[in-house]
Amino acid sequence: MPFARLATATTPTCHIGLGLAAVGRPGYINLGRDEDLGANRGVDTLRTRTHELLDAAYAQGVRYFDAARSYGRSEEFLADWLNARPDIDDIVIGSKWGYTYTAGWTTDAEVHEVKDHSLAAYERQRAESDALLGERLDLYQIHSVTPDSPALTDKDLHARLAEAAAQGLTVGFSTSGPAQADAIRAALAVTVDGEPLFRTVQSTYNVLETSAAPALAEAHDAGLTVIVKEGMANGRLAEPYAPDALKAVAAQASLGCDAVALAFVLRQPWAGVVLSGAATTVQLASNLHAPVVDLDEEGLARLAALVEEPRAYWERRGQLPWH
Repeated sequence: MPFARLATATTPTCHIGLGLAAVGRPGYINLGRDEDLGANRGVDTLRTRTHELLDAAYAQGVRYFDAARSYGRSEEFLADWLNARPDIDDIVIGSKWGYTYTAGWTTDAEVHEVKDHSLAAYERQRAESDALLGERLDLYQIHSVTPDSPALTDKDLHARLAEAAAQGLTVGFSTSGPAQADAIRAALAVTVDGEPLFRTVQSTYNVLETSAAPALAEAHDAGLTVIVKEGMANGRLAEPYAPDALKAVAAQASLGCDAVALAFVLRQPWAGVVLSGAATTVQLASNLHAPVVDLDEEGLARLAALVEEPRAYWERRGQLPWH
C-alpha cells in the first residue's frame, strides 16, 4: 500500500499533505481567495503557482499530494511537476473521480462541477487521470460519497474498482455533508468476494465540524488510512476570519491560527494525513508549523467549545461564494 512510504518517514511534516483544490482552477470557495490569488488567474499563472507550492512542500517534508478530476487542471499541473522531476520516488499521489469540472476556467460560472458516481463516469475519468498521471497515480477515491450515493450499491462499479485494486491501485472514497458518519459506515460495509473494497477515507474534520470523528476512528481501526480535508474550514479558521477563541489560543502559542487549527486535527489518533489547502507558499509555511503546536487542556477546551451543529456547518459552507 503506498501509504507505507509515509509510515517510514520521520520528518515532522510527514503527516501533512498538500491539496490542490485552491490552485488547480481560478474559482473556489475559500475565504480570502481574492487576496491570495489576485486578478491574474490564467492557466500559466496557476500552473506556476502550483509548481512553486509543490516545490516548497516537498522541500519541507510533505510527501502526499492530492488532486481531483474536478479541480480544474490540478492533475495536469501535478503531472507536469512530476514529469520534470523523475527522480522523486518517495511521494504518494492521490486523485478523485466522480465530479466533472464545468466552469470553463471562470470564477462566475453558474455551475462549477457536476456529480456523477456511475460506472461510466468512473471509466471516463479513470482514463483521463491515467493519461495524465499514469503509473504515478497511487490512490483513486470516489469524490464526496453521501449515504444515498449509487457508488455504495453499484456492484458492477465495485467489481471494476476491485479489479483496479488487484492491479495495484489503492481504492478509497471521500465524504462531504452532515451525514459523513453514515456514509463512512456504509462504505466500510462494501465488500467484493468477501474482502473490504476501500483502503482509504478522506473526510472533512475541523474544530467547527467534528461529527465524523467516531466513524473515522472505526475506519482507522478497520485498517483504512484516514485523510482529513478542510481542516481550515475553507478559510473560516484562518486570519482574519478565525473565531476569537482560536485567535486567543494561537496568540498564546505564538503561532498562526492556521497552525493551531491543523494541530487540533493532527492530534487525533486516527488521522493519518492532514491536508493543507494553502494557496501561497507563505500560507504553506505557516500550516507546516502545526506539528510543533503544543495544545494544553485549556486550549483544547476553548477549541472544543467552537463546534457547530453539522447541518448548520454544512449549510454555511454551501453559502460560501465561488471567487
